[in-house]
Amino acid sequence: MSTHTERMSRAEMDAIDSSLFAQSLLSMGQTMSTANVIMQLANPAVGYGVARSTVESGRLDRHPVKRARTTASYLAVAAMGTADDRRRFRQAVNRQHVQVRSDAESPVEYNAMDPRLQLWVAACLYYGWEDIYERVHGPLTGPDRETFYQQGKVCGTTLQMPAEMWPADRDKFQGYWDEQVAKIQISDEVRDFLLDIANFGYAHPEIQKRYGPVKYRRTIGYLPQAFRDALRVEWTDADQEWFDGYVQRYVDRERRQPLWLSQMGFRALLWDVRLRCRLGRPLV
Repeated sequence: MSTHTERMSRAEMDAIDSSLFAQSLLSMGQTMSTANVIMQLANPAVGYGVARSTVESGRLDRHPVKRARTTASYLAVAAMGTADDRRRFRQAVNRQHVQVRSDAESPVEYNAMDPRLQLWVAACLYYGWEDIYERVHGPLTGPDRETFYQQGKVCGTTLQMPAEMWPADRDKFQGYWDEQVAKIQISDEVRDFLLDIANFGYAHPEIQKRYGPVKYRRTIGYLPQAFRDALRVEWTDADQEWFDGYVQRYVDRERRQPLWLSQMGFRALLWDVRLRCRLGRPLV
């Protein structure tokens, strides 16, 4: 049995300082949100769990605005919230996750409360926010690299992932990441689900026609090559040139504006979470 020094209590996990990691919550992060979803769902258990979810109110393809608010609120709470904020949001998410589990018809076994799957989701979130931070602020090096990484464990501990499941340091995380990426698989069923999301297929036809191509191109652009291969999509040098220019414009904007302005949307969502708690309204 783990001793107190070996295992963090839930209260200690919720009280993790995330001041440096919180600086990765930038407005341009919204441009890579769909790519991060694809990365998470490239794990077959997560992919089928989301694509076949029976929790109607939380389905991304049917309630995209609500799901986007929930996800962004989760990130705001994890990185900027207090221990009480994290505890309350975890309880709300758990009420949804406990309903998501495989049945006899499922191609793979899954359970949204499985901490191993939560570790993978948290790793994808961390990978994405580190990517955004480094694009804007430059490479993380020295003590800052490790501090940022250790604070990033809030991506998982705000769920049910025990803190000790988070790889011990950034180098070990890279080993975990490479091992898991080597195992990713995207079936035809999950691929169709993901491409529909990437193309704005769930939106009004006029919105899909106008914004779908750009959303698709930037989504594929953010994906590491292994995920593009698993998704079986083409990515050309011309696509990469377009993506580099697209992202650079966002990076330039982020560097010009103060952090508080870039984070205004996340801070508003954190305020909304706290207001919902006081009014007894659902968080997810």
